[in-house]
Amino acid sequence: MSHDHDERPPLTPEQIEAALNPPPGRTGGDLVIETLRGLGATTVFGLPGQHALGIFDALRRSPLSYVGLRVENNAGFAADAYGRITGEAAPLLLSTGPGALTSLAALQEAAAASAPVLAISSQVPAAGLGGGRHGYLHELRDQQASFRDIVKSVHLVRTASQIPSAIAAAWESALTAPHGPVWVEIPEDVLSAETVLPVVTAPDATPREVPARPELIAVAAHLLSHARRPAIVAGGGVVRSDASGKLRALAERIDAPVVTTYGGKGAFPWNHPLSLRSWIEDRHTTDFLEDADVLLVVGSGLGELSSNYHTFAPRGRIVQIEADAGKLEANHPALGIHADARDALAELLDAVAPRTDPTAAARVAELLDRVRERIDAQGRTLEQHLLAEIRRALPDTSPSFWDMTILSYWAWAAFDARRPNTMHSAQGSGGLGYAFPGALGAATADPATPVLAVSGDGGAMYSLAELATARQYDLPVTWLIVDDGGYGILRAYMDASFGATTATELARPDFVALAESFGVPAVRTDPETLGDDLAAALARPGPSVVVLPAVLEMFEPTHQ
Repeated sequence: MSHDHDERPPLTPEQIEAALNPPPGRTGGDLVIETLRGLGATTVFGLPGQHALGIFDALRRSPLSYVGLRVENNAGFAADAYGRITGEAAPLLLSTGPGALTSLAALQEAAAASAPVLAISSQVPAAGLGGGRHGYLHELRDQQASFRDIVKSVHLVRTASQIPSAIAAAWESALTAPHGPVWVEIPEDVLSAETVLPVVTAPDATPREVPARPELIAVAAHLLSHARRPAIVAGGGVVRSDASGKLRALAERIDAPVVTTYGGKGAFPWNHPLSLRSWIEDRHTTDFLEDADVLLVVGSGLGELSSNYHTFAPRGRIVQIEADAGKLEANHPALGIHADARDALAELLDAVAPRTDPTAAARVAELLDRVRERIDAQGRTLEQHLLAEIRRALPDTSPSFWDMTILSYWAWAAFDARRPNTMHSAQGSGGLGYAFPGALGAATADPATPVLAVSGDGGAMYSLAELATARQYDLPVTWLIVDDGGYGILRAYMDASFGATTATELARPDFVALAESFGVPAVRTDPETLGDDLAAALARPGPSVVVLPAVLEMFEPTHQ
């Protein structure tokens, strides 16, 4: 996409005067902050560190809001969630070496979930770059190498004049579909040195479009218009591109049943007559999708979970719309359309001929009955009761953030998200500790809406320090901790695979007393009072903790 620079408004006389006579005392750090402001950022996350102090000093002189977490990985998770909720690039300010490296797991999750995070890291002074021979504190031989395998793009700065262009290029990369994390690296001396460069005005960082090739849309529309049993798999790309409305319109136009992947939760209405919901770890659902003569896969690479652990063997034709070119046909042959989901669905909607299938809703209902009967036969009434109570307590518009814990595995398949972009988890890369700091990032994006975080006791231990963050910024996050005394899901996996467990049992604190020591109200609940306790906590301003002692069991997935 080419940008017409002639459309930019000319500088005002005041701006020209300011450019010719920039205010004194500015540094490279000011250029960073000014560029972020010019790009539209309003909030930044991070932690200060010795080499990054030039940025933080400039932050003091700016109107940007800063949310400081206690661990860099948690700051990354908060930025990830802010990016998911707002669709904006979330700046993440990091120091050198240990501080930067501690963010890696969060950036991996942002990459897997297509969350736009703009990580800006300091670096040792420029004289110390290139080999680890100078002995600077935090020095790495090649810091950028640790990030190149994870982020979408790396942008290196070595002089002050490079700062605005590097950050603008990173911003554009983060917000070009598929969204993702990017990395900017700036040496300490460049950040702290005074500059006479003019104040940065709005940089040009328009995300590139990812348009669908028209001949592929024409073929896809023909296939769907003439299909006998079309079906749709909606993945996280539908949510990231804000395409749920287009998805629903297309499904209704061609009477195609829709299943959402775990990353695509909320992309299609749960109780719609064409909704297959999210039971993708169920053989009945897999059989239904295999029976489709044309399967439209939107915003999903049909990876391990979305393909029922690679047991999915489609018999019909697949049409795959995916903004990440590397995921096209990665697991199954398809008519691969490299495009943003929203734009491609809009074009398909214009191109398909309406078709009606009076059997579609009945086939969907029959499938859901079979899934329900299978799950009910397993006797997991406690787990289903807990999900129902959480759903009852949680306002429809409230985001929820789920850690890698047994109740989350249930929620991926069985929880009604009710709205697009309201249910989030770390199942993209599967790291622990996402839920609470993620919820803090979401609450930062919209402090007027209560947010729910759900963790097990093992995952909660990753994030306890952020109770101080929740209290310091008075964020409306209710943290539900399901305390089963260990890594419950690993306990289940090990017992099933080896008949015994190792390293899964954990000593842990009194979570209620611990939360209260941070000044955060907390209550111990049980399955009967959970719904009321959660509702009360969510209705209170500020943070709160609800602890549920319970040992849960997974549903039995069926791959055969």
